[in-house]
Amino acid sequence: MKTVFTTGEAAKICKVSQQTIIRCFDSGQLRGFRVPGSRFRRIPRDILFRFMKENGIPTDALESGRRKALIVDDDEELVELIRDALEADGRFEIRVANNGFDAGMMVKEYHPDIIVLDVMLPDINGKEVCQRVRSDSNLDDVKIICISGMVEQDKIEDLKASGANDFVQKPFEVEQLVDRICLLLDVEPVAAAR
Repeated sequence: MKTVFTTGEAAKICKVSQQTIIRCFDSGQLRGFRVPGSRFRRIPRDILFRFMKENGIPTDALESGRRKALIVDDDEELVELIRDALEADGRFEIRVANNGFDAGMMVKEYHPDIIVLDVMLPDINGKEVCQRVRSDSNLDDVKIICISGMVEQDKIEDLKASGANDFVQKPFEVEQLVDRICLLLDVEPVAAAR
């Protein structure tokens, strides 16, 4: 379990901008220390926890230390594969939705760090889900990785323009998807963590 955080990590945990954390640090609201010989700020876990409590910020992200993933796909076998891979990684808490409607409800209540989104859902297409997530400024920090068997480059560009952070072509190796998720969330891939 991490005991010291960078300002970027603290910002992700608190779901605020890094600038906000830096301002709180520099004003003395959030204590910590600077790395000797550099301008980098570091915040110990107990101080960050106290700061979150004092400011009414939910501490669940800090307490579990796990990142929240929402898998949205109607292919149950694929969902199981992705869920198994993320659970085996051990750093993710996972929820699943089989359609766009459930995904929309879950995103607001669960506030995932990342959404793994199938583009072809039974009730709504992935582009629309991306647009809805991006239209809510409370969800600005949520990363979206789209998966689909469709190939047209213009459709992929369309998804990215609608707010997707990344796209993975089906069929894919599930390890490749987990690596891309780790990259988007700025988490060490497991191979590097060993």
